[in-house]
Amino acid sequence: QVQLVESGGGLVQAGGSLRLSCAASGSIVSINFMGWYRQAPGKERELVAMITSDGSTNFADSVKGRFTISRDSAKNTVYLEMSSLKPEDTAVYYCNAEVEDQETITTMEGQGTQVTVSS
Repeated sequence: QVQLVESGGGLVQAGGSLRLSCAASGSIVSINFMGWYRQAPGKERELVAMITSDGSTNFADSVKGRFTISRDSAKNTVYLEMSSLKPEDTAVYYCNAEVEDQETITTMEGQGTQVTVSS
């Protein structure tokens, strides 16, 4: 069974940096894309960044120039480097991936990691 495990959230002051990691484990044949969504209290979930298997990336306008996403395909891991953090970046960040195992292709989500940016 495939699982996504996130790490790296925490509390940081405005202007600071954090790195989130998400590792997929299990009987993985391939991963088509990996990325991050976030949800702040009282707000809808939004896409933060995504990276495909060929390295193409997509970012929310609100994080362009501040966040970068990268992927280690050998480790089935995606990283989100967040810099120049703002209080409005405070949210639960969820890893998301489309994973192919021996039987099916499934879009999966991790348990979420809290990012809190203090002003």
